Amino acid sequence: MKRSAIGAVGIGIVALIAAARLAAMPAPGLILGGTGETSLQHEQAALKAARIQSEQARERSERLEQQASAARDEADQARRRAAAMAARIQQAEADIQAAQARIAIIARMQRAQAARLAAKQEPVVRLTAALQMMARRPLALALVQPGSVSDAVHMRAVLGQILPVIQDRTAGLRAELERSRALRETAEQAAGSLAQSQADLRDRQLALQTLETRKRLAAKDYRSNASLESDRALALGERARDIVDLMDRLQAAGDLRDELAALPGPLLRPARPDLTAAPAPTLRRQSGGPPPYRLPVMGQLVTGMGELSESGVRSRGLTIVTQAGALAVAPTAGRVVFAGPYRGYGQIMILDHGGGWTTLITGLLRLSASVGDNVRQGDPLGSAGPGRPSITIELRRNGRPVDIVPLVGLG
Repeated sequence: MKRSAIGAVGIGIVALIAAARLAAMPAPGLILGGTGETSLQHEQAALKAARIQSEQARERSERLEQQASAARDEADQARRRAAAMAARIQQAEADIQAAQARIAIIARMQRAQAARLAAKQEPVVRLTAALQMMARRPLALALVQPGSVSDAVHMRAVLGQILPVIQDRTAGLRAELERSRALRETAEQAAGSLAQSQADLRDRQLALQTLETRKRLAAKDYRSNASLESDRALALGERARDIVDLMDRLQAAGDLRDELAALPGPLLRPARPDLTAAPAPTLRRQSGGPPPYRLPVMGQLVTGMGELSESGVRSRGLTIVTQAGALAVAPTAGRVVFAGPYRGYGQIMILDHGGGWTTLITGLLRLSASVGDNVRQGDPLGSAGPGRPSITIELRRNGRPVDIVPLVGLG
């Protein structure tokens, strides 16, 4: 009787400990590596920011899709549908970042859970070992020893007092075990969400390639003088001392082009001179406030304007770490005045927004817009490289750097 009672208690505790150890082990492939280098607050902030970016991208895609449906011109419709698909791609990229942040948070919680389970298991393990030693005592030896019957009665009474204590000690272990199982299920859901977002991203990237092809075919006047303008931009790039000098030269060339375009054309002789109306006033570009602006890529801000880099160079813009192959879009409407590789900056793009405003985007791997293209806000410009690429954005007005943070609501 004593032996069976002790054995039953020991087996129950051993089973509970084994289940706890199994629950504390994360399933392979569910947890991303490298989560120990960030704080919980950082991961929670990244999750919140990614969800906001995803919602904003979804709203943009719906708005652009409505505009595309209302467009009459085939080229304009193709262009707006490409911009809408670009927004859906950035929504998928933000969803991936949200899933990764969620997985990092769950991984941190699982590590803390495993530590709590280990702390609660230790006293229960010692108690189990003592009960197992008592259960291994030979029954025949107990019968021939003096007082063995009274000892058995006494042991039963002791077990009756110990069992409530064991139940109290294992209750906390059972609660932690249930929480660990819930965390495991949440980790599986997060991994499934990540896989779905990655599949959506691949599908939308293929769809964008098709839409960009249609957009080029639908443009009747596609790049009639692009070769000449591109050659001029490359020549300016070769003569420029550095990237700042390049932007200044391109802005000067753009200002000259705007002034020439604003000149009145030749006046035709009217058929009825007596009915000639007064000439329309010449429209001149007004240099007002900053254009409506947004960040060209989805990701995490790692360097702000004015911060010093490891090499001691002060930043003139924002640097964002993004996903491999992330899509870059136009931060606001403008004209592409430079597109190509430049002296250690990777593939770069410079946009002229008029009124002295220009944008520089560096660190791209592939460009989908060319010199001379007029782009709207949200039009695809190119994509980032593999790994965890860094994209830098600089906004200038009349050659002076402008802080982007207040314009995009990050302040």
